[in-house]
Amino acid sequence: MRSLDDFASGKLALLERDSLRRELVDTSRVTGIWALRNGRRLLSFCCNDYLNLTHHPAVKEAAIEALRVYGVGAGSSRLVTGNHPLFAALEARLARWKDTEAACIFGSGYLANLGIIPALVGPGDLVLIDELAHSCLHAGARLSRAAVIAFRHSDVGHVEALLTEQRQRHRRVLIATDGVFSMDGDIAPLHALAAVAQRYDAWLMSDDAHGLGVVGGGRGSSFVQASKADVPLQMGTLSKALGAYGGYICASAAVVDLLRNRARTLIYSTGLPPAIVAAADAALALIDREPDYAARPLAKAKAFARCAGLPEPMSPIVPVVLGGAEATLAAARLLEDQGFLVAAIRPPTVPRQTARLRLTFTAQHPDDEVERLAETVRTRILAQPAMERAAPAQ
Repeated sequence: MRSLDDFASGKLALLERDSLRRELVDTSRVTGIWALRNGRRLLSFCCNDYLNLTHHPAVKEAAIEALRVYGVGAGSSRLVTGNHPLFAALEARLARWKDTEAACIFGSGYLANLGIIPALVGPGDLVLIDELAHSCLHAGARLSRAAVIAFRHSDVGHVEALLTEQRQRHRRVLIATDGVFSMDGDIAPLHALAAVAQRYDAWLMSDDAHGLGVVGGGRGSSFVQASKADVPLQMGTLSKALGAYGGYICASAAVVDLLRNRARTLIYSTGLPPAIVAAADAALALIDREPDYAARPLAKAKAFARCAGLPEPMSPIVPVVLGGAEATLAAARLLEDQGFLVAAIRPPTVPRQTARLRLTFTAQHPDDEVERLAETVRTRILAQPAMERAAPAQ
C-alpha cells in the first residue's frame, strides 16, 4: 500500500505546485444567498441556486410532506419498487414544460448523461461534441464506445464540415452540446445545429442544466428565440434553478421508453428520494406561475456586467477570466475580504491559462450589493495590468 500513498502524495504535490489543489470547505447556506464559511457570513455569488428555491417555503413544505407520506429513501431502483408515484407527476410536468411527449428522471445530471448516450449510440456510430461541453457529456460519449470527435465551440460550420466528411462512415450520429455553457455562460446555437442535424439525419442532444428556469422564459435554452429549437433530446438537471437534485431527459415517448429499458445508470441505481422529487415538482410549478421572477437572475447579471465593463451576458453566469491559477485564487481571496463568496475556477475544469472567477447571479441578490461587487471587480481586479495577473505556466 505504500506505493499507493506515494503515488497520491506525488500527485498532490504537483497540484500544490501549480496552485491547482482543491479542498472541501464546510459551508452552511443559511438562506438562498447568504453562506457561513470559516466563521464569516458571506454573500454568495458562486451557487447555481439561481432562483433561491432551496429555501422557498412552498418547496420545503412539499419535501416535508413527501417525507411524511413516503419516508426517506426510494428503497430500490425505479424498475423494482423505487418508482414512487411522485415521479410520474414531475415527469409529466417536465414534458409539458419542455413541449415533449415524455420525460424520465435520473439520479443526477451526470448519471443521466452517462446513461443516455451509451443507450442511443455505440460501436460503429459517431458522437460530435462541443469542445467546451460539460464533463459528463464527454464521459457519456466515451462510455458509448462510438467514435468521438470534438467540434470547435459553437461552430456550426465545423459541425457541418465534419458531417460532410464523416456521416457516410457511421450508422448513427449524435450531436451533443450544452444549452447554456456552465463556465462561460453563453448559449449554444441550437436552431442552427438543429437545422444541420436534420440535413444529415443526426440526433441533437442539449444539456440544459443551466438553462432551465432562467432563460427562454424559464423553459430553457431551446426556447430563447421566437420559435422553439427542434432539439429531440433535451436533457437537464433538477439541482440548479429548481433547487433540488437529480437529472432528466425530455424526448419522444418512444425514446423515453427505450431509455427506461436500456440506460444502465437508471436501471441499476436507486430512485431519487421522494422528498427531492416533490421539491423539484413544487419548484417547477412556482417557475410556471411566476415568469417575472424567473427573469431576475439574468437581469442582475446584465446589471453587473454593465457596471463592471464586461460584455453583456446571455445567462446568469458571468466569467471574469484572469488566466493564471494563483492570480485567480488571489482575486477570490480579495472578494472574500469584501464579504463576497466567489469561486476560483481552475484547470482542468477550464482550459489551461483561462482560470477565472465564475460569478452566478440569483433572483434575490440585492441590487446595491451587485453594484458593489461590480465596482470591486472593475477597480481592484480588472484594473490590474494583465502581466500582474499572470501566473506560472500550469
